Amino acid sequence: MAELYYVGVDVGTASVRAALVTKEGLLRSTAEEPISIWEPQCDHYVQSSAEIWLKCCTVVKRVTRGVQMTQVRGVGFDATCSLVVLDQSFQPVPVSEDGDTEKNVVMWMDHRAAEQAARITNSGHTVLSRVGGVMSPEMQPPKLLWLKENLKESCWDKAAHFFDLPDFLSWKATGSLTRSLCTLVCKWTYCPPEGWDGSFWTSIGLEDLLNNNFSKIGSVTCSPGSPLGDGLTPEAAADLGLNPGTAVGASLIDAHAGGLGVIGADVKGFHLPCEHQPITSRMAMICGTSSCHMAISEQPLFVPGVWGPYLSAMVPGMWLNEGGQSATGRLIEHVVKGHAAYTQLQEQAQQSVPFTGENIYSYLNSHLSLMANSGSAVDLLGSSLHVWPDFHGNRSPLADPSLKGMVIGLSLSQTLDDLALLYLATIQALALGTLHILEAMKGAGHDIRTLFLCGGLSKNTLFVQIHANATGLPVVLPDQMEAVLVGAAVLGACASQDYSTIQEAMKKMAKVGRVVQPERELESFYEKKYKVFLQLFSHQREYQALMSQR
Repeated sequence: MAELYYVGVDVGTASVRAALVTKEGLLRSTAEEPISIWEPQCDHYVQSSAEIWLKCCTVVKRVTRGVQMTQVRGVGFDATCSLVVLDQSFQPVPVSEDGDTEKNVVMWMDHRAAEQAARITNSGHTVLSRVGGVMSPEMQPPKLLWLKENLKESCWDKAAHFFDLPDFLSWKATGSLTRSLCTLVCKWTYCPPEGWDGSFWTSIGLEDLLNNNFSKIGSVTCSPGSPLGDGLTPEAAADLGLNPGTAVGASLIDAHAGGLGVIGADVKGFHLPCEHQPITSRMAMICGTSSCHMAISEQPLFVPGVWGPYLSAMVPGMWLNEGGQSATGRLIEHVVKGHAAYTQLQEQAQQSVPFTGENIYSYLNSHLSLMANSGSAVDLLGSSLHVWPDFHGNRSPLADPSLKGMVIGLSLSQTLDDLALLYLATIQALALGTLHILEAMKGAGHDIRTLFLCGGLSKNTLFVQIHANATGLPVVLPDQMEAVLVGAAVLGACASQDYSTIQEAMKKMAKVGRVVQPERELESFYEKKYKVFLQLFSHQREYQALMSQR
């Protein structure tokens, strides 16, 4: 009997990827294509939905080459929570002052609407209780408000459809305007089973979105993985090189797809504290350009400064709390590439064969090991250098986009050793930021005993080990390192009805690869480091208060 496959498509910040995945969750082939990012102004980041769809088609055709189309049973899409704007004819509408219609996507990391987000927070509307009490500029309401206030004629008045990027992809594939609960609940303030709260949109000046039963932002919703329309339309099937009618599952935000790809794995025999415990004892951490911290519960838990609780946003029937860090991989890259010794680092790393971009971080990890005293932990090298990592604001648990980064302990020296130490201190700060989020979640009632990591940074051994050491929790890495793609494929598997539920598909398709245990002898070191970490925040608040005085 011919093997059955599912295609998972992941649209990340800078690239589109696809994978051909078996019913057991094994990746048979993968492909990747870069996508353009434009920065027309500071803190404005835009993309093209037409280019993104074209790249989706390219990678899907590549991974299904040589496979009978009848073997491909379903397709699932995930993407960043970026905002796509189309007109009445489903043509792109520009989201920048230059009026370029191809640039019709406001990216997730676009912070142009910080002032609008602050105004929405100050409104104190009850919907804010489901986003930790603070509206982030990375969510869609402030971005929509910015478009109305700043591009009314060129964008707002012409717009007929506002999509989250994952929903745009599923619409493009099926013609269905049904939105995923993942996107609407997490980024748009939709709350099942009641639905949209018209008083919220009216209170912030977007009452025109109530017209025609909220048709511009979504009148019909469904759970992730639900089959959409009649599957692939003939046009989309031709674009993707698949059969018309192939099942398509309701989409997910990329981080949530990573959660599906790891959090449900069978841990039997790995002697983990979450074994024999409900899935609520696990937290999925999806770490790439930014990081998301996904914790689920059977009852709604309200965590100050953490998004949620969201019903059925990742696992149907379960409540999701979503913490996050706005810049993680992006921060590490910023710190390393901006250092005076970066050119020397490149020269040293290029001597390793074959050379790739990742070799820079592998080289730094090895260099730190050489710097550590014989038998001494690398972590201890960071005892006198401390970083506050919010160079792009704090998403959780402080929910303050105005916060800035800090580094304490710099000298005039700019050697390769100094670069390695700053890289180490940055990773330690990000891990302590994860601890900060965990503490907030535990304080609200979560009982998290094991971390499940995936995403690009989960391939960095130092990043993983330091997260185990700083949090004191074991870290599980997936058998298939591209867990986000597995999560996207889970959606296609559910839509095909080869699996009856998301939970069943997760358990069968997600598998444990490796377990990283915390080094207990470093417990007191990280207790001290965490105290310093929290003091950095207090000092920044004092500086802000002092400088704001007249």
